[in-house]
Amino acid sequence: MTGLLGIVVLMLLLFLLEMPVGFAMALVGLGGMWYVLSPTAALSTLGTEIWETFANYGLTVIPMFILMGQICFYSGVNESLYKTAYTWMGRIRGGLAMATVMACAGFAAICGSNTATAATMTAVALPQMKKYGYQPILSTASVACGSTLGVVIPPSVVLMVYGIYTEQSIGKLFWGSTIPGLIMTFLFCVTIFLMCVARPEWGPSGEKTSWVDKIRAIPGAFEMIVLFTLIMGGLYSGAYTPTEAGAAGAFFAVVLGLLRRKLTWKGFVASVIDTLKISCMIIIIVAGAVIFGRFLTVSGLPFQITAYAASLAVPPWVIMSVILIVYGIAGCVMDALGFLLVSIPIFFPLVTHMGYDPIWFGCTLTVVTTMGAITPPVGISVYVVAGMNKDIPMGTIFKGVLYFIPAYIITIILLMGYPEIALFLPSLVK
Repeated sequence: MTGLLGIVVLMLLLFLLEMPVGFAMALVGLGGMWYVLSPTAALSTLGTEIWETFANYGLTVIPMFILMGQICFYSGVNESLYKTAYTWMGRIRGGLAMATVMACAGFAAICGSNTATAATMTAVALPQMKKYGYQPILSTASVACGSTLGVVIPPSVVLMVYGIYTEQSIGKLFWGSTIPGLIMTFLFCVTIFLMCVARPEWGPSGEKTSWVDKIRAIPGAFEMIVLFTLIMGGLYSGAYTPTEAGAAGAFFAVVLGLLRRKLTWKGFVASVIDTLKISCMIIIIVAGAVIFGRFLTVSGLPFQITAYAASLAVPPWVIMSVILIVYGIAGCVMDALGFLLVSIPIFFPLVTHMGYDPIWFGCTLTVVTTMGAITPPVGISVYVVAGMNKDIPMGTIFKGVLYFIPAYIITIILLMGYPEIALFLPSLVK
């Protein structure tokens, strides 16, 4: 009962007082342990848990990958990627929107952030789609939904935090989410095609490009291909650990930016400052989640839920479906990373008890929770796109993203029915 009461208090702090999720979890967790144990035990546990978490060398993977993504952002990699995708796809009806999704996927592969991808592609792609007569309902939705690939396609900050928090291999999580990310990208393009079949005026075809132009545009994806190959290739070969991969990726991003004379000193400083801001935010959330998770453990709530679920006369997939539905609903009302860390202490023991693979569970959760980035009321990607385009009503963007929801659902169903989609590549990694 104390654990349930703690969750209720946490929800009140988040939704009524709008307290930042990291501080809310820390406050409830500390107060709960204070009540269940004692003031001395609570403070002692607080210090021990935070020290053990942040003394972990593996946690440095987060700022390293964020720095790599920010350097790529300020180096203008996004514009080169979009130009390449447009040259290959722009001639098709709805091709500009498909090119936007593909550019989002490419940028996500070296960025790992929904908001950075949304802001980048809004600035680069929307003016071009407006120029060629694309309707806002399609253009804005393709940017908002394409940006959510930043959480699914590695390197993903959410997967890093999940891996650290559940003590799973970050490298295997990266490999596991690669195929689901590609499936989502393909389904987004199919969705755009079907939308343009039904409403041709939403996405008219662009200028025709020759094969010579297509071949000449390939170098525009050079940085993305090189960085992704260096990171994932190094992880697969065992040349470096995930933490070292982040550092290597940041270093190679700087080198590539300097070699192509796209990274200025001002851009480098800005990337470091943004990295510090984002990293501090994530670390505060992780700290709060550690404290809250310890409180739930001492309250016994996760074990009670596991025992209750085990006693139900229903197949495990039914319970898993309910868990995923809970994540989908919760992703609509609060930050995906925040809810993930709030709920992992509750659901993770149950999932592993039912025999589900933790790697598969992490990869599936990224698809489920990333829907929250485009669904009201906390559709952060939609807010980013709307904030940079004051003349487009937010309702228009939300209406457009509804067409893409089936793509997420199909991906989740495929992962539920065929876990090998997320487990095949990790099985090849030692």
